Amino acid sequence: METTITVLEKIKMKNPLLIEGLPGIGNVGRVAAGYLVSELKMKKVAELYSPHFLPLVILHEDSVAHMLKCEFYYCKGKARDILILTGDTQSISPEGHYEFCEKVVNYAKSVGVKEILTLGGFAEGKEVADPKVIGAVNDKKLLKKYEKFGIDFGKDHQIGTIVGASGLLLGLARMQGIDAACIMGETFGMPLMTDPKAADKILHVLTKILDIKVDLSKLEKTIGEMEDKIKKSDAIHKSMLEELAAKPQKEDIRYIG
Repeated sequence: METTITVLEKIKMKNPLLIEGLPGIGNVGRVAAGYLVSELKMKKVAELYSPHFLPLVILHEDSVAHMLKCEFYYCKGKARDILILTGDTQSISPEGHYEFCEKVVNYAKSVGVKEILTLGGFAEGKEVADPKVIGAVNDKKLLKKYEKFGIDFGKDHQIGTIVGASGLLLGLARMQGIDAACIMGETFGMPLMTDPKAADKILHVLTKILDIKVDLSKLEKTIGEMEDKIKKSDAIHKSMLEELAAKPQKEDIRYIG
């Protein structure tokens, strides 16, 4: 078996933008992406399965099991359509990350995506009262485009590495001629502590970039409704972190996922 994307419905998209938000530090990207999917009533158009996910299934309350997966959701936008990638987990191996991200970029390119935004949390190692939004791009020409939205591109924070899909997608997208930026919300950095404040900050920036209106007052309520899924993805992510921690690192990694 290899990483596979199953297309559920083929849709003609108008200049689509892909947004990636998967489980990671503070679940920032996962929560922000999930909230948009819910509020914009987005339609699932594809599913991704991978042998590089943890070898387990998730059981629901009715004892029905399902494979770990990631999902693509779609909706029409004003100037451009929106495609969101979110899901249960990320790869547990370096090889898996490359295969996963390559499949995502190839699928994105096949549906006309020319720009990707990845979401995540920037671990500060301490409580953050008023989180900032920090960014990175895969081409200098994008700095001017995104700086106007109040994103800090290294003036106050130096980013050494971005581990996981949120970082690797930038590099692989550039190889395919696709512009990409990573948007991170400052968070404590506890892997099993969901941070709604950081997700809220990212969502405020995203709605401006997308030129859409979304009611953000229901964020904490929505997180409560997502609690069961978040707990399960937290457990999965904890296993991933333990895998990474078991391997020697040459430098301090402040951000994962």
